[in-house]
Amino acid sequence: MRLRVRKAAHILERTGLAMAGAACGMFVGAHVGTSIGALTTVAFLLAMIAVGAVGFYLGIDIPPLPFHAGESEAEHTERGRIDTAEFLSAVGTFCATLAAFASVSLVVLHQAPHLAWTAMILTGWLGGVTMQIVAGTIARSRR
Repeated sequence: MRLRVRKAAHILERTGLAMAGAACGMFVGAHVGTSIGALTTVAFLLAMIAVGAVGFYLGIDIPPLPFHAGESEAEHTERGRIDTAEFLSAVGTFCATLAAFASVSLVVLHQAPHLAWTAMILTGWLGGVTMQIVAGTIARSRR
């Protein structure tokens, strides 16, 4: 019974992360779509939602790099290995959520920034969710 509850909780957590990513994608898509006429399509908005959901589902809750048998955390740290998946996940999550926060702020405050800022928001969003997807793929391939 306990295992089923843990699995159900994990599924709820991952679904929540995917919904948060979808919501972030929706706000970035709404801002970018209102600023760049060529991207004012339902297909663009749905693509931003889908990429956000996949990125946040795969890239936030990644399993950590395992320690070698008999190795303490200090020895692991001393070797200096950087967990690429963990690093990409952290940077990707930061970039994606920063872009989403900027988009939400601009939408709520009814601001129309210069096109360069909008392009930077779109680039930050796409780069961030791409890093999340790559991080999730790396972490799951090493199991």
